[in-house]
Amino acid sequence: MVQKVVMGTRLPAKLWLDDVEDSCMAQIISLASLPFAFKHIAIMPDAHTGKGMPIGGVLATIGVVIPNAVGVDIGCGMCAVKTNLKASELSVNQIKAIMKHIRKTIPLGFDHQKNAMDKSLLPDLDLDACPFLRNKTVAMLKEIGTLGGGNHFIEIQKDTKKDDVWIMIHSGSRHVGLTVANYYNKQAEILCERWYADTLPGLAFLPIEEQVGKDYMHEMEYCKHLAFANRKVMMEQVQQGFMDNCTNVNFEPIINIAHNYAAWENHFGKNVIVHRKGATRAFKGEIGIIPGSMGTKSYIVEGLGNPESFMSCSHGAGRKMSRSVAFKTLDLSEECRRMGEQGIIHGMRKSGLDEAPSAYKDIEAVIAFENDLIKPIIELAPLAVVKGD
Repeated sequence: MVQKVVMGTRLPAKLWLDDVEDSCMAQIISLASLPFAFKHIAIMPDAHTGKGMPIGGVLATIGVVIPNAVGVDIGCGMCAVKTNLKASELSVNQIKAIMKHIRKTIPLGFDHQKNAMDKSLLPDLDLDACPFLRNKTVAMLKEIGTLGGGNHFIEIQKDTKKDDVWIMIHSGSRHVGLTVANYYNKQAEILCERWYADTLPGLAFLPIEEQVGKDYMHEMEYCKHLAFANRKVMMEQVQQGFMDNCTNVNFEPIINIAHNYAAWENHFGKNVIVHRKGATRAFKGEIGIIPGSMGTKSYIVEGLGNPESFMSCSHGAGRKMSRSVAFKTLDLSEECRRMGEQGIIHGMRKSGLDEAPSAYKDIEAVIAFENDLIKPIIELAPLAVVKGD
C-alpha cells in the first residue's frame, strides 16, 4: 500500500515504498511538476534512479509522450512457461545439459545471430508506418532470439509448493529498441528547444498530435512486439533443450508481459498516455510476472486493478546499489557461495558482479509493499540461471 506521498509543484506522487535514494526522489519531484502530468505520479516499490524518470515509475500524461519515460530498452519484459515436469525428478546432469544447449543456441551479451532469421518472425504490424525502423530489417532479424546483457536472464525454476518446473526469460528489443529510443529522444530535445519549451532534465517530450509523436508511438509499439518475438524465439530454443534431454515433456501456453512502454488507457474518466518504465500492468485478474534477482525467488501474480497505481505494479526487485558500487563492494566468492548453498547452477563471473543478488532489493519485501496492487499466486525458486553479462 502507499507508504509515502510527496508533492511536486503541481501534483502529488504516491510511493509504494518507504525508502528512496535522493537522486530518485529528485526525479519523482520533477515528474510531479510536469505541466502535462495527470492526476498523480505512481512509484512502485522497486523504484530506483533512471535516465530522466525513475525505473519503477508510472506517469500518465495529457497531450504528450516522453521517450525517456519509456526508457531505452523498449518492450523489455518477461515470458514464463510451465512444464509438466517435477523438479525433484530432474537431475543435475539434465539441467546442465539444458543449460549447455541454451549457451550453444542463444547468443548472449553483445552477440547477435550470425545469419538473419526468417522475416516471418517479425511482428505482424505495419512497418511502413515506422519511418526509422523500416530500414532496420536486417538488424532486427539478427537480433531476434538473442538475450542481451545487463539484468537479462534465462532461468529454470521450480514452484516452491507444487514442485513444477518453469522456464522464465527476461529480455527486450535489443540494440534496435535502443536506437529508436535515442533517435526520438533527440527529436524531442530538438523540438522542445525550437519552441522554447520549459522542460526538465531528461524529460523532453513529443506532442502526440504532431507527426513525430505519432511516429514514436508506432515505432515504440513495434519494438514492444519485437521484444516479445525475441523472447518467443528464445523460449522455443529452451524448450528444445528440454525436449532433447527429458522424456514426455509438455509446455503450457506462454505468459508474456512488457514493462517498458507507453499506451493509451482510460483512468479516472480520462483518456491518457500511461508511461510504464520498469513497471508492469496489473489490471484486475491480469496475470503478470515479477522476477527477483539472480539467486532469489520470482513470482507469478494476479493484478488487483488498483486505480491509484494506474493499475500497475513492480517489474522486479529493483536495484539497491548502482552497478559501479556493486563492482566496488561485492565479493564474487561470497555471492557464488550463497547461490551454491541453494544448489543453483550458474556461471557468474566477476564481470557480472553488478547483477549479483546483493545488488538488489529484497524481492519479498517488494512484494509485501504492493499487496494492494497484486496477489502472488505462484512462488518460483531458481534451479539454474544464464545471464547475458
